[in-house]
Amino acid sequence: MKIYRNPGQEQWAEIVARPRLDLTKLNETVSTVLSDIRERGDEAVREYELKFDKAQLDALAVSEQEMDEAERMVSDELRDAIILAHHNIKVFHVSQRFVGQKVKTQEGVTCWQKSVAIERVGLYIPGGTAPLFSTVLMLATPAKIAGCKEIVLCTPPDSEGRVNPAILVAARIAGVSRIFKIGGVQAIGAMAYGTESVPKVYKIFGPGNQYVMAAKQHVSLDEVAIDMPAGPSEVCVLADETANAEFVAADLLSQAEHGADSQVLLITTSEAKLQEVYDEVNRQLAVLPRRDIAQRALDNSRLVLVGSADEMIALSNAYAPEHLILQVRNYEQMAERVVNAGSVFLGQYACESAGDYASGTNHTLPTHGYATAYNGVNLDSYCRKITFQHLTAEGIRHIGRAVELMAEAEQLDAHKQAMSVRLAKVKSEE
Repeated sequence: MKIYRNPGQEQWAEIVARPRLDLTKLNETVSTVLSDIRERGDEAVREYELKFDKAQLDALAVSEQEMDEAERMVSDELRDAIILAHHNIKVFHVSQRFVGQKVKTQEGVTCWQKSVAIERVGLYIPGGTAPLFSTVLMLATPAKIAGCKEIVLCTPPDSEGRVNPAILVAARIAGVSRIFKIGGVQAIGAMAYGTESVPKVYKIFGPGNQYVMAAKQHVSLDEVAIDMPAGPSEVCVLADETANAEFVAADLLSQAEHGADSQVLLITTSEAKLQEVYDEVNRQLAVLPRRDIAQRALDNSRLVLVGSADEMIALSNAYAPEHLILQVRNYEQMAERVVNAGSVFLGQYACESAGDYASGTNHTLPTHGYATAYNGVNLDSYCRKITFQHLTAEGIRHIGRAVELMAEAEQLDAHKQAMSVRLAKVKSEE
């Protein structure tokens, strides 16, 4: 971890920079695979599953028999934990339901919005070194609440062609419609273009590696919507002299173990706390099973000492983290000043893991600084707002002439005529 002590404003760009990779060759590979999926469908998907996941598949869809077998393989204790998390996620997302109202903008002119669910959505669930069954809950639960008619899930199988049983159990609990044993770029292509087995979806959700992210952005250009642009996961912790160094170190490492390209950032006003956290990170890292991955992430990470709370929050807002943890005395007041962040955790006991699994908030969040413009997945992510308007003759009398003048000024004569014929009829009936 690189340490910055009282950096000047000119160093902030360096501090908030994310690791960058040369994606030229990656994009070429992604484009080739997607084109092949579009042309050859299931046949190409099976070939790529054999090549990338080492799985020889007769059928791409997960069967009911496999779902039932997964139920028997997951312990009652883990199943209960999944049910508890699903309950909390459901409670939080139900509270986000949109309630529209009719608004009279002028006499005789009424406008309103209606929230309509996206009919068919696709969920991508990573299943490699960390099978993210929690992400099934985060993506499928709001989709079900929103009223999506079909929820399609793709996740990579192991070399024996089996899907992690916890993923299948979570999918059944959350209400997923159909599950396919497809990973990586081929999964994104199958959901974007449709194959003989996999239905074409209208929007794709879910995290993944650099290849998956590149594939999502590629298909979003001309074929299907995606949840958000995203990159490697990250956390920023703000800590003052009251922070618990053991907790802070654990939070930093919980993020670092996601992947070698993850990043963690500590911003503190206390020199003593900076050193204490540094020592604690090294102590905890030594016994971490995924320490090799975490160490590579820490190589891209920073510890920053600043002179004031104002500077601390300003630097955090400049970084725009996916996860922001406030281990400071006045966390409620500090939270009011947060402008750019995906999800915020307040106080010593609000660890990122709570939000990742079971507090109820969604863990699918903008990364790589996109929190300046994007929010995390929520109920609205699965809906479209359709606007309606109704005009009476009185409404035409109120806004008709304004519409004519504006259309004429834009030199759109047909637009003007559409209103003029109505104005003429209204006047003839007076």
